[in-house]
Amino acid sequence: MQLLDAQLYVCTDARTDRGDFAAFVDAAFSGGVDIIQLRDKQIEAAEELELLEVLRETAERHGKLWAVNDRADIALLSGAPVFHVGQKDLPLLAVRRVLGDSVAVGLSTHSPEQVDAALAAAAPGSAPDGAAGLSYFCTGPLWATPTKPGRTPVGLGLVEYAARRTAEAVDGGAPTLPWFAIGGIDHSNVGAVVDAGASRVVVVRAVTDADDPADAAARLRGQLPALARGAAHA
Repeated sequence: MQLLDAQLYVCTDARTDRGDFAAFVDAAFSGGVDIIQLRDKQIEAAEELELLEVLRETAERHGKLWAVNDRADIALLSGAPVFHVGQKDLPLLAVRRVLGDSVAVGLSTHSPEQVDAALAAAAPGSAPDGAAGLSYFCTGPLWATPTKPGRTPVGLGLVEYAARRTAEAVDGGAPTLPWFAIGGIDHSNVGAVVDAGASRVVVVRAVTDADDPADAAARLRGQLPALARGAAHA
């Protein structure tokens, strides 16, 4: 249920240049962030585990979720409740073999075909060995972003597609998933993302670069619509 209620998801690096990781994640959660993912390719595994312990303690104090990116071994060792992979990372079956069924697993999607594949993996037991299916997906990047150099932006059309396909699944009684729009989203354009059909977003710089992360998060959260309880997965 906690994942279904999540609307604001933040990805952050280790904030090595600022040395304020603990203070930042505390402020972000205080401002209304529901999930924080540590995503930093420049740190070693031991440091990542240390930072994830800080993130875990802070998230639990706020009653929020936290996530590990890409590395299932790190997710397993840290006890992460959420694990995220890209299209070229570990497939769902391999992830479930490592992490089991209790961890929420998310997937990045960049095309209508990938959105459809994610929705097809929504059903419990949909993995080939009967393991749990996918837990959520992200769709984007909507606009060019330095966090994903070289990745072609997909624009708001993919948000509209994901919203339409999810609504069709709900209307047809089929299993579906919570999903997040991602990629270059900030205070100036989140309204357009919502208008295109998203009710959940992933942001990076809009919160990580803010002088006041709590305020930045609160203002973003205030621009997101209330979730429709009759279609909690949408």
